[in-house]
This record gives sequence, C-alpha cells and structure tokens, in this order.
Amino acid sequence: MPIEMNYPAEDNNFLSEHVALMSNSYLELLGKGLITVNQAHEPLAKALFYAPFVVVSHNTDADPVFNYANLKALALFGFSWEEFTHLPSRLSAEPIHQLERDKLLAEVSQKGYLDCYQGIRIAKSGRRFLIKNAVVWNLLDFDGCYAGQAARFEEWQFL
Repeated sequence: MPIEMNYPAEDNNFLSEHVALMSNSYLELLGKGLITVNQAHEPLAKALFYAPFVVVSHNTDADPVFNYANLKALALFGFSWEEFTHLPSRLSAEPIHQLERDKLLAEVSQKGYLDCYQGIRIAKSGRRFLIKNAVVWNLLDFDGCYAGQAARFEEWQFL
C-alpha cells in the first residue's frame, strides 16, 4: 500500500523532506543540483513544485506507484495529485512500451542514473508524447538505502 503524501502546499512545506531526498540523490549521483535554487529545503521544494520542467518519482513497491509530481508533470500527464499518486508508474507507458520502460528502470537501478533518456509516455487522455533528454535516477535515503526512482525532463513532443 502506498504511503499517502498530501498535495504539496505551504502547510506541509511543499513536501520538503521528499524533495530533499530527490535533490540530495540527484546531487550525489550526477554532481549537480536538481534545480538552480540554492536555498533551504522549503524554498527549494516550493520552487521545484512550480518549476517549468517535469519532475516525478515513484516508490519502492513491487509495482511502483508514483509518489510525487510537480505541477508541470500533473498538467502534462493530465492527472490530479490524488489520481497520480495512486497510479502505478508502469501505466505512464502504453503496454507496447512497458518492456522498454522496464529495461530503463533496470539500467538505472544498476548504474544509479541514466541521462539523455527518451521514451514514449501516455497522458490520462490517451494522448501520447515523446520525452527527450530525461534524467532518471535512484533515490537514496539519508542512510544510503534505495528509496525509489525519479525522473526530470523539460523536453517533450506530442505524437
């Protein structure tokens, strides 16, 4: 059962703990910041939620479920926060593209991250789009344990 995460907002500091997890993992694996804002986690979390690029993450379930999406991701995929954070991440790809997605996630699990990824995804409406130059990385908690995976991209093309 997925852990419930409230919609990012001022009253929960825009899920700053989860954003710190994503940001710290990104920095450790790629050697650069997830976002150019260099402030405390609360401003970072707010900036990431409103960022002009897509950021999503999923948990460690056997069938991973999305547990974070910023506003750009919610708009692109066409889901509400509630819908998206109950969606198995495999369903972001059409069945024909799920094997490709599985290979990607296995490679990321092994190497820690993959940059310059591209693949076809599907929105709630059924509209397909090609994501380009995506970075997909493992999330590591503060003890160095695997805590899921995340993706960041700012280029996509509707098909």
